[in-house]
Amino acid sequence: MNQSNRGYFQPQQAREVADVFNRFSIEFMFIGKSGAILLGYPASTQDVDLFPLKTVENGKKIVDALRELEFEISEKEAVNIIKGVDFVQLKNGPFDLDLVFAPDGIENFETAKKRMIVVDGFPIANIRDIIASKRASGREKDLNDLPLLEDFQEEFEKKMRTEPKSAFEIALEKTKNLSN
Repeated sequence: MNQSNRGYFQPQQAREVADVFNRFSIEFMFIGKSGAILLGYPASTQDVDLFPLKTVENGKKIVDALRELEFEISEKEAVNIIKGVDFVQLKNGPFDLDLVFAPDGIENFETAKKRMIVVDGFPIANIRDIIASKRASGREKDLNDLPLLEDFQEEFEKKMRTEPKSAFEIALEKTKNLSN
């Protein structure tokens, strides 16, 4: 890990986390501003925010994965991660990382997972969930981000929509499928 990247979230940090977490079969998604940045939001943040599934098994795998990523996990931190304490902030590794087992404004992991999207191999909370979490937190810095995040949401969702097909295009596709 590159210590010189400490201070601001870098996509390479997300890649390292995703690669190791996937290798350990950890259920998680990126959330918060780091999640929005992975969706293309033009901003910076100082940490990687993760929303992991809250189970003992997932927690144990997270501890092992973080240690592989060169985080120094104390026994107390390991217990908190395994228990799925609502918020675990780690500043004792190659970059700052927050584990948010119970993000404000999101019902639960399973519900968020149904809306989650995967971009370039990154499991990322839906932008609407990211915004709902920031709004529900009530923190001034999160509330200040809302207008820009909402503008980004509008543009992101426009970009993600596919253009509707004409009746002619649909009929042409059906004709091709019948002839094959």
